[in-house]
Amino acid sequence: MTSNPIRLGVAGLGRAFVLMLPTFRNDPRVKLVAAAAPRAESRAAFEAEFGGSGYASVEEMAADPEVEAVYIATPHQMHAAHVAAVAAAGKHILVDKPLSVTMEDADKMVEAARSAGVYLIVGPSHSFDPPVVHASQIIESGQFGAVRMVQAFNYTDFLYRPRRPEELRTEEGGGVLFSQGVHQIDIVRLLCGGRARSVTAMTGAWDPERPTEGAYSALMDFENGAFATLTYSGYAHFDSDIWMDNVAELGGQKHPAGYGAARRALRQHDPTEEAKLKSSRTYGAGTVPPPAQNNEHFGPIIVLCDHADLRLRPGGIDIFGDTERHVVHAPVNVAPRKTVIDALHAAVRQNIAPPQTAAWGRASLEVCHAILRSAETGEKISLTKQCSVAPQEETL
Repeated sequence: MTSNPIRLGVAGLGRAFVLMLPTFRNDPRVKLVAAAAPRAESRAAFEAEFGGSGYASVEEMAADPEVEAVYIATPHQMHAAHVAAVAAAGKHILVDKPLSVTMEDADKMVEAARSAGVYLIVGPSHSFDPPVVHASQIIESGQFGAVRMVQAFNYTDFLYRPRRPEELRTEEGGGVLFSQGVHQIDIVRLLCGGRARSVTAMTGAWDPERPTEGAYSALMDFENGAFATLTYSGYAHFDSDIWMDNVAELGGQKHPAGYGAARRALRQHDPTEEAKLKSSRTYGAGTVPPPAQNNEHFGPIIVLCDHADLRLRPGGIDIFGDTERHVVHAPVNVAPRKTVIDALHAAVRQNIAPPQTAAWGRASLEVCHAILRSAETGEKISLTKQCSVAPQEETL
């Protein structure tokens, strides 16, 4: 057991928390000491497993002197208020992506953390996946020259999995951009240096029964001369995990018998039942995913450098050099999102910020809004809130 684990409170015991559970249970650098959630059943389950305190509100939990940092895993539209409450209490923050829904809220959250002198880290996101982290380190080393182009694409049935009503309303942070696209944007920005200049994009909203954006394609260019294409579909029948060794996004192995399961399940439920089905996946009400056999991923990604192309896979990176090819392996950790805790621990215990700061989260959110605006206007959208990859050492 680590002698000085980070005493962590959790705001929200829904699906996001459930997906972090294998890491919290297996990384001794964090100790869960408190939780805030509206469901009494979830609070009781938390207290029974972790022995911490359960609270009905985030504000009450943030005031607990035992809590020194908080993981905010509440719905997107609640992030701004919860970050403000936790920052005001002087606690460091790990907030699930996206940082917020609106740019106005993002600005307030950046300032709240800065004024309070606390770290705000945006994660988990797939920019923390070990193959992505390894690829960014290879790029930073310069051994294959500069990054010139990145292609990222992902075909899923995301829009047909159980959704709460607000998850199908763009103005409340619904649709694929805020929930899914921000992963892809984070990855591409990390690999291309962070500072994007402009976005040109198209989006698709093709199912009136799921009235939000379910697909997009975007072209981004960066200050360092690199450019990237990003494509995502949540309407897909084709599953791009086939090109990822049949590994699912969360690291499990996919089997042919599971094809079409989301659409089949959706047809059996009306909207009220669908919301209940979503709630059944919260902590204390549903099952926890089995241990991952592979690293998580977010679809096929290929990075073109001067002297090599890098293909990211769940098991590592295929490197295609000038005269030879080889593989850089990325082992699976018993704490599957260990890299997220690496970032939190470095910030809280060593005063070193990761790339994924509040300003980073705001920059990725800006790209989400630029994709929507470009699709609406047909114009290239210039970006003004971007930041670099280089970790920023801050004195708090």
